[in-house]
Amino acid sequence: MVPEINYWAVIVATLSTMVVGAVWYTPRVFGNAWMRLAKVEPGGNAAGPLVLTLVVSFLSAWVLAGAAYIAWQFYGGSFLWSSVATALFLWVGFTAARFVTHDAFERRPAALTVMNVAHELVTFAVMGLIIGAWTPAGV
Repeated sequence: MVPEINYWAVIVATLSTMVVGAVWYTPRVFGNAWMRLAKVEPGGNAAGPLVLTLVVSFLSAWVLAGAAYIAWQFYGGSFLWSSVATALFLWVGFTAARFVTHDAFERRPAALTVMNVAHELVTFAVMGLIIGAWTPAGV
């Protein structure tokens, strides 16, 4: 089965990750704490990391859209809730699990791990809502 993917939803979900990140890591929210915990100095050229983030966010949104479609076809029900549930399962099984593992071995502060994992949870939940709000292409 080839998943039907609505690429408009994928593009908007991709852009949403940039918005969530911009809000999450602003100094008034978690930006200052993140820089302190991650030992990141303010300033510098962020163009490269932003382009990389855009590319991997597109890949994440695309995979999420395909996995949500497959889950929806298998389980039935609402495409919106299939998308949100799929986003949460992918987050916990891949993103959160990998962050926790890597951060534990790198001995990063637990507060940094929690902050980053929570950011990814919000990011995936928003992507799931956006993707689920659009009917898959061809359906």
